[in-house]
Formats: sequence, structure tokens, C-alpha cells
Amino acid sequence: MRLPEQPWTWIVVAAVLILAASWSGPAPLAATGEEEDKAPGRQLARSAVKAPGARWTTADHSKFEALKKDFTKPEEVTAACLSCHDLAAGQIHHTIHWTWICPDCGDGKSMGKYGKTLNNFCIAVPSNEPRCTSCHIGYGWKNKDFDFASNDRIDCLVCHDTTHTYKKFPTKAGYPATEPTLFPEDGVTYLPPDYKLIVGKVGRPDRLNCGVCHFYGGGGDGVKHGDLDSSMGAPKKSLDVHMDVDGLNFTCQRCHTTKEHQIAGRLYTSPAAPERISLTEADLASKIACESCHGQKPHKKDAKANDHTDKVACQACHIPRFARVLPTKMSWDWSTAGRMNAEGKPFKKKGPYGKPVYDTKKGDFVWEKNVVPTYRWFNGAMSNLLITDTVDPTRRVSVNAPAGSPDDPKSRIMPFKRHIGEQPFDPKNATMVVPHLFGPKDPTAFWTGYDWKTSITSGMAYVDQPFSGEVGFVETEYFFPTTHMVAPKEQVVACGECHSQGGRLEGLPGVYVPGRDIHAAVTTVGWAAVVAAILAVCGHGAVRFVSRKRRKG
Repeated sequence: MRLPEQPWTWIVVAAVLILAASWSGPAPLAATGEEEDKAPGRQLARSAVKAPGARWTTADHSKFEALKKDFTKPEEVTAACLSCHDLAAGQIHHTIHWTWICPDCGDGKSMGKYGKTLNNFCIAVPSNEPRCTSCHIGYGWKNKDFDFASNDRIDCLVCHDTTHTYKKFPTKAGYPATEPTLFPEDGVTYLPPDYKLIVGKVGRPDRLNCGVCHFYGGGGDGVKHGDLDSSMGAPKKSLDVHMDVDGLNFTCQRCHTTKEHQIAGRLYTSPAAPERISLTEADLASKIACESCHGQKPHKKDAKANDHTDKVACQACHIPRFARVLPTKMSWDWSTAGRMNAEGKPFKKKGPYGKPVYDTKKGDFVWEKNVVPTYRWFNGAMSNLLITDTVDPTRRVSVNAPAGSPDDPKSRIMPFKRHIGEQPFDPKNATMVVPHLFGPKDPTAFWTGYDWKTSITSGMAYVDQPFSGEVGFVETEYFFPTTHMVAPKEQVVACGECHSQGGRLEGLPGVYVPGRDIHAAVTTVGWAAVVAAILAVCGHGAVRFVSRKRRKG
């Protein structure tokens, strides 16, 4: 609504505001404490996190005879685990953590890290398996011949090691080191695991077990998500109210509920929570939405905030910024990769956060901290570009994008990290490409020969897709829902940051946001109401003045 320019209108507006402030009308409708306690899942959450004792297991694995061996290789550990947990291998084989394919998305073979989808970080897994699968829950996934039916290739320890001494070597396809080995990229010497010590202390996964991959996705701490990095291993309340180590101290599994090794929360074409219902309403629901514990009216004293929950996701207000402790990568330009220093050798250059801003292997990067999210309509699913799709290089290519619209009753305004890329594509066929990046002894790998045409020829042949031989670069974008790093209520997004021109919701279509949007009819009605109120006040005052005169007379 535009503000008046004439002085007399300011006087009138002030009078109305004073009258409104002094009027003691009925109290606004607010959720009461009793209503809050009825919020689905709240009592369940309280009882769970306040239960006495830190351990939930009923077994001391150090006393199991099968685990007292001197293990010489990790497969022997897996065999010992499965000798008791006889259903575990069959369960693992059907999980997306094992196949890297979403079984319930599209044709059941295209979506996932090992499908036809891409990203604008390291672009694609196929042809680069020995490096990328260091985060796989298996051993020895070096190429497309990996045996997904094998039981002894399952890595139980990466999720169940509670000593946090078990580490996979970054380029050994998921295997740990067999002798002390220096990895030059990070300057860390990786030691062989003490299997006997580790297997005696296995237990339920904790934040660090999940974080060993999800904090370091994309090749480093905080690279990918922006709301997941090593600062979430033991966060303070100011970083995350749920995972606060001195407070609620939630593990990842408190929200990412797990059944038979199936972990809720993966996003491809299917929403993580198809219906926003609570665990107590349907015990088999995936408890992944905020409403599952907090209900549809979560605010105790702010009824106006409750009015927003049908259109605004909880995260939009309660995660004001991401990467609040550590920086995250916001753009990646592959087109500048391959430059050498004065000595003709690959080099790295660090930026203001101590992070690399240039790497011969990967190009230029931009890192940021305390990032304001990008907002989109979101119904819980993502649309993904496939390697078989054609693209328009004259426009920024969305490698993935939030699904939803203002007309979709399941959609809400949701915050995202939007990562911008400049990545190779085939300008003749108008398709994105899979480059063969990793292969220390392979001259066709880009990180060996630094030749894009050779690298892409090798990568596209590996995935059995056509390549014209021409190499171009196109600007891309990739979206991550921002749903971790939930701030305390004192730090939530202020009303004026959205209800203002040039604010957080600038350009978001399909919704009238007072303060951001100006509509002539609404402006007219609003000022008409102001004038009517002024006339009513003046009339009421005049009547009282005349009445008092008459009583005195």
C-alpha cells in the first residue's frame, strides 16, 4: 500500500492508529497451551528425547564370539555381522543407499546418482566410480560390473561404527586403507581400521555416521547442501534447535525414520511425505514433515503466524539463513578448469574463507556464509533433467527444479539453496554430457589429460549416449531444499523481510503479499476503510460532545 504524501493525511492516520491501539476489543484467536499439547507427535517426541539412559541397544557386541576374531579385511566383518543379522543384507539390497537408484521414481531406473540424472557439482557418477563411491555403503564399486547382489560387499561399519575411527580411503571405491596412506588432496594420512575395537562398539547410527557422507558431499565440507556440514555434528541451539547437543539433541533418525534400513527423506520425483500427516494419525507415515510433530497450528501466541501455514513452509520463517557457521559453495565454473601455473603444473588458489576458489582440476568456485535462501513453490517433489533430455543453451538450464505451484494445495513457499554452475554440454545435440573425470592412470580422464573432448567422449561412451564431438559450456542451476539449521524463535525471519518491496519474496509468483504487492483496488478499499474509520471516530466524538452539553444544560 502506498503511503500518503500530504501532511494532513499523516495526522489522520496517526489518530486512527492511536484509537486502534486504545480499543479493547475481543482478543485475537490464538492457539492455547492446551491446543499446543494436542499437536500430533509432540508428546511422542517429548517422551522419546527425555527417556533416561543414552543407549537404546540391548546387546554388548564386544561379548559376541563372532566378533572376537582378528579381522584382516572388511568383508570378514560383514560376514560376522550377517551371521546374526540374517535379514539385513536383503533389506540393504533394496535401499537407495545401496543402488543409488530411486525404485519408486519414474521408470525405476533413471532417477538417482547412478541413473540418468545429473548435478552441477561433479556432474555424474558413471565412469568416475572409484572416486564417487567412497561414500557408498559398499566395498569395491569400481565400474558398472559391481555385483549388487553380493552380501559381503555391504559395509556395515560406515553406518554403525560408534568409535568414529573407521574411515574409507577417498579413492579406493569404498574400501578403507590397508596400510597408512597419505591422500595428497586433503593432506590426511588414512590408517587401517582397528576392526576388533570397532566391532565391539557397533550401535545405532548417530549424526557423525550420517555426516561422514552427507556433510562432505561434492568433495568437501559443506560443499553441496548449505544446511548440512560438519558444524551440525554437535550444534548449539543457535544453529539448530532440534539437534542442539545441550537441549533436545535429536539424531538424524528422529525425523528420517527408518524401517528395515529404508530411510525416509529422499527427494526425487516422489515427495518425502506424500501427505502432511502425523505419525500418530498414521503409524506408517514417513515422519519427515515439520507438521508431523508440530501440527497445523504450531504457534502458541501468534495466531497470525498460524494463518500462514497453508501457504508458507515452516522452514521459510524458521531457517532465516543457511551456512551460518561454515561457508558453502554457491557457484562452480567448470569452463576455467585446466589452467596451469607458471611452471606448467596444476595448482590451487585459496579465497577469504580458506577454501579453494580455483583448482586446475575443477575450475573457479564462489563460497558464501550466512546465505539468504531462494524461495520457490514446492509440493515436496523435484523435477530432474536427464542425460537424454535436450536443453536450450540460450537460457539457464535447470538441472533440477522444485515441483509445485501456487494453485497446488500441497505446495508451500519453501527456502532453497540454488547452486549456479557453468558446465560442459554438447552444443550440436543440445544435451548435457557426462565427463570422465577420475582415473589417475587413464589418459582419457580429464583430471589426467585435461582435455574436455577426450574426457566427454569417454564418459558418454560409458553411459551409451551419443556425443557429437563438440564441447560448449552452459549456465545451470541446481536446487537443494533448505530444511536443517532450524534457528531459535528469536531469530526467525521478521515479517517485514517478506512483506516489503525488494524483500525475500520478490518475484515469487501467484500470491498477493501485503507490503510487497500494490493493487489499485486493494489500495482503494484500504484507504476507504481509513476514511470511514475517521468519520466514525469524529461522529462518535461529536455525539458524545453534544450529549455532555445537554446533560450539563
